[in-house]
Amino acid sequence: MKRFATANWQGTGKEGKGNLTSQSTVLNKTQYSFGSRFEEGVGTNPEELVAAAHAGCFSMKLSFVLVAAGFTAESIDTKCEITLDSGAITLSALTVSAKVPGITKEAFDTAVADAKANCPISKLLNTNITCEAKLV
Repeated sequence: MKRFATANWQGTGKEGKGNLTSQSTVLNKTQYSFGSRFEEGVGTNPEELVAAAHAGCFSMKLSFVLVAAGFTAESIDTKCEITLDSGAITLSALTVSAKVPGITKEAFDTAVADAKANCPISKLLNTNITCEAKLV
């Protein structure tokens, strides 16, 4: 399987502007700029998209790990906060809250650790990845 997205950028790094389009067209010429990346401008940015990818990938992987252990989550809510420092992503901080009937805290923590280490986006990122998990 392969997936793709495209980026178009026009102008300088600071004054220019660009847009992103994903294969599914969920992003369709979605604007991004210096302002949306480093300030509070309108539009998306690569770090926000990486955060969405990591949160989504981790949540799905956790669901697979839980099912393999004999549990089905009623819900998994994951936030991912990406830190960009001096031109490098230095941290991907996952915060997860899940409702999993019948699971022990120990089994849940084991499943979270597995998902954190083995979701494809975790494997892709060459950065420190942290994860706080709460069973509800």
